[in-house]
Amino acid sequence: MPLTEPFDDHLPQEDPVALDGVGNPDDNVVNDPSGAPESTTDDGPAEPEPEPTLPEPVRQRIVTLTAAVLPTLPIDEVPVPLRRVAKFAPNRRARLGAPVIAAQLTADPLFRQRVTARVLADAGDLGAAVVDGTAPAAADPVEVAALAYLARPRGWRELIDASGAAVRAEADSAVVAELVREAEQRATRAEHDRAVARVEADKLRDELARVREELGQLREESRQMARTLRETQARERKATELLATERGRAARASADVDAELRRARARLAEAEAAAGVARASAKEARSVDDARLWLLLETIGQAAVGLRRELALDPVDKLPADFVADAFAEQPGSAPAGPATRARDTDDPARLDQLLALPRAHLVVDGYNVTKRGFGEMSLEQQRKRLITGLGGIAAQTGDEVTVVFDGAERMHGLPPAPRGVRVLFSRKGETADELIRRLVRAEPAGRPVVVVSSDREVADGVRRHGAYPLGADSLLRRLARS
Repeated sequence: MPLTEPFDDHLPQEDPVALDGVGNPDDNVVNDPSGAPESTTDDGPAEPEPEPTLPEPVRQRIVTLTAAVLPTLPIDEVPVPLRRVAKFAPNRRARLGAPVIAAQLTADPLFRQRVTARVLADAGDLGAAVVDGTAPAAADPVEVAALAYLARPRGWRELIDASGAAVRAEADSAVVAELVREAEQRATRAEHDRAVARVEADKLRDELARVREELGQLREESRQMARTLRETQARERKATELLATERGRAARASADVDAELRRARARLAEAEAAAGVARASAKEARSVDDARLWLLLETIGQAAVGLRRELALDPVDKLPADFVADAFAEQPGSAPAGPATRARDTDDPARLDQLLALPRAHLVVDGYNVTKRGFGEMSLEQQRKRLITGLGGIAAQTGDEVTVVFDGAERMHGLPPAPRGVRVLFSRKGETADELIRRLVRAEPAGRPVVVVSSDREVADGVRRHGAYPLGADSLLRRLARS
């Protein structure tokens, strides 16, 4: 609906004053419904009066009323700073737009009067009464002060002051009521505490009487226990005397038992000495028999070793029938056999099997010489692991002693445990695996079959001079491939 133009629409803009009394701008021309200013002088308008300090409830009510009517104003009547606020939700408009709304109410009299027209229309009779400069007795003083500030009728400052006094009186009344309520609560708590204290005092008196009664009983029991203690101490002295007598008797009996025990131990020692002499005699006789048997066997073994060395015999490659067949007969379906037909070189795995079949044979393997020849494409760790695993199978099949030697310069820590029957050695710093192999061969007793697997000719010649059987690395590789 169309708005009635305010009476001071064409009045000049004056210095603004704060809506809340702390410096927000506002016009100081106060209009009554007739459109005449409150006071003027002969030379011109009177000096603007400062705006009153509004109580906080009144200021909040003014902002709330303005925010409520703000969306109902045409967009061209809404100041530019408030057009964005007008689009807020109702609950956010008064809360977030309060500073801007207050500033526009004090700075823009035309906007204030347009808002006042809508607010007074909504207020009805109360708004009409406020415009007339009166305030109903039953009206809310905050509402009256808010309408008076917006409408600014004659005596509006007195209405605001009266509202502030009423608000302060209500606040003081609320404070007094709160103090009275707290005093009543404290009195109630004090009365309750006194009642509780009386109950506790009665309980303490009853407890004191009970404690006194128990104390009397304890004193009587203490006197009885003292008498019992004296009687017990007398019996203890008698028991101590009897105990001393019995200890003397026990000491004499113990001395007699110790003497008898010493005599029994002496007889036992004599018997053990006689038994030891008998066992020594029997052991000496058995040792003599064992020595004779060992000497006989050692003599036979040394004789066989000496004979083998004198004849320089290696394990036979051909049987007597093979010689007869080669010299005097032809085998049907086959070409004539020459001496090399059954010859076995150092890389023949059958020759390795023959040597390992000898009693108590010892197989010594030049580790890296074999691995680098057979599977050099692997890493050293994989080479060692594959060779040691294969030698474990040979040791399990033949029951022979197996030793594999690697150069210590390339030793790796954290090796897996060696299989049963396989000894894994690494040469020390400054010594090669070849030298360690020769040491192992020299340490073996004369006559024991020692088989050394290495394709190193220097190693083969060295171990052959000490009675070992050298074989090439291919013989062991073929043997491992076959198994």
